Amino acid sequence: MSKEKNKVGFIMAGLLLSILMASMDNTIVATAMGTIVGEMGGLDKFVWVTSAYMVTEMAGMPIFGKLSDMYGRKRFFIFGIVVFMIGSALCGTADSIVMLSIYRAVQGIGAGAMVSIAFTILFDVVSPENRGKMMGMFGALFGLSSIAAPMVGGYITDHLRWEWIFYINLPLGLIAFVLIALFYKKSAAHSRQSIDYLGATLLVGAIVCLMMALELGGKQYAWGSPQILGLFAGFLVLALLLIFVEKRAAEPIISFRMFQNRLYTTSNVIAMFSGAAFMSASVFIPIYIQGVLGGTASNAGLVLLPMMMGSVVTATLGGFLMTKLSYRTILAPPLFLLVAGLILLTGITAESPRVLVTVYMILIGLGVGATFSVLSTSAIQSFPATQRGAANSTLNFNRSLGMTLGITIFGIIQSHLLTGKLTSAFASGGSSSVPANLDYGDPYVLLNPELSQTFDAGVLDVVRSGLASSIGATFAWALLPAILALVTALFMSNEKLDPAAEIDSYATAH
Repeated sequence: MSKEKNKVGFIMAGLLLSILMASMDNTIVATAMGTIVGEMGGLDKFVWVTSAYMVTEMAGMPIFGKLSDMYGRKRFFIFGIVVFMIGSALCGTADSIVMLSIYRAVQGIGAGAMVSIAFTILFDVVSPENRGKMMGMFGALFGLSSIAAPMVGGYITDHLRWEWIFYINLPLGLIAFVLIALFYKKSAAHSRQSIDYLGATLLVGAIVCLMMALELGGKQYAWGSPQILGLFAGFLVLALLLIFVEKRAAEPIISFRMFQNRLYTTSNVIAMFSGAAFMSASVFIPIYIQGVLGGTASNAGLVLLPMMMGSVVTATLGGFLMTKLSYRTILAPPLFLLVAGLILLTGITAESPRVLVTVYMILIGLGVGATFSVLSTSAIQSFPATQRGAANSTLNFNRSLGMTLGITIFGIIQSHLLTGKLTSAFASGGSSSVPANLDYGDPYVLLNPELSQTFDAGVLDVVRSGLASSIGATFAWALLPAILALVTALFMSNEKLDPAAEIDSYATAH
């Protein structure tokens, strides 16, 4: 028994390292982009460095999840680790933004395999009575790494070189590879099925069109440009075709039949809406701290520390409570805190005390933390082992989609509000210290220290007031998905993690 526990412990260590790498690399380059662009040039193409990773990761999630159900988890998880390491090594050798973007796409393929399968492996190998605690640990790490990544990226860039934000994955990936290869036995609970090639092709095409539209719109191309409208049209056409094909496929990549399960459907909806609301705080609180309260860019990662710690608390607590309380009972109170935190953030002004904003961030963290651990369990509990990979990967896909939509939509809202307020404030004649062609709608431009030093005190006050007002109003819009997540949680079925119900299937599989 002790030997079996040690084996599971090694597997958990390998999975934790893999999740850490994949989730951190989603955002770790954010604080290093200034340095990278400064060395390589290609300012007009830097958006692809993040976009390429996100597109391939999200496109791969449902596909690898389904393949792991069909042919076993181990081979595809190890494939993900190897591809991720290859992509990381290549990223460190890139000498242009274009090459870096291509190598990031390779990384994203590996991350899509690891993220979509890791939680499913955990559910397979951990005994039913210990799943709650392990899911809590994994959920806490997932939330922690997502928030901490920019801080880690900034530290590595400042004290080593930007290449090391990628090279650091090589020793971590090697350890994860060895642990999984040696201690994780090939999953016995899978079934060979026909591969839905058409569905996979349509899925990848639809995701590529949507993600490219969201990432490039308002940056490289105007939202109303033929390029962006064409991408949205392509997404709509491919998505409709995907639905038509998947409803008729013998073994669909995305099984719409799964959504007939109430617990599964509500879990996916909560993941999408809570992800969108959470990202509004993750993006705009650092902008508020830096642009309004006078924080520094070098400490931008530390700004989110209170929110990060709050999310760890409820993620861990949610894992421990899953065998005692229903998923609905666990999720509803934290999601209420998420709504309350966003309501309080709508009232922030240029004069708001820093300590008050910190309290609001703690509420946001406490509000979203449980979703990281609980939803991964609630989404796959109702399905046999041969469907859990697809179920879990679809949940992670919807969470990532919600986060991406949140960043894009709330970014558009905040930019529009900021442009209106500053344009109105300077319409009466402006100031000689304000550049004539200044982009009022881009908060990152206004946060540029070299630019802000050219503003006089009066202009700075107007900019800070405009930033605070636009960010507060954006949080009011972010209340919508937060409230929808809370309402959806109240409609979850009254189920909980029941170890006794799965003892037999676990014993058979082992």
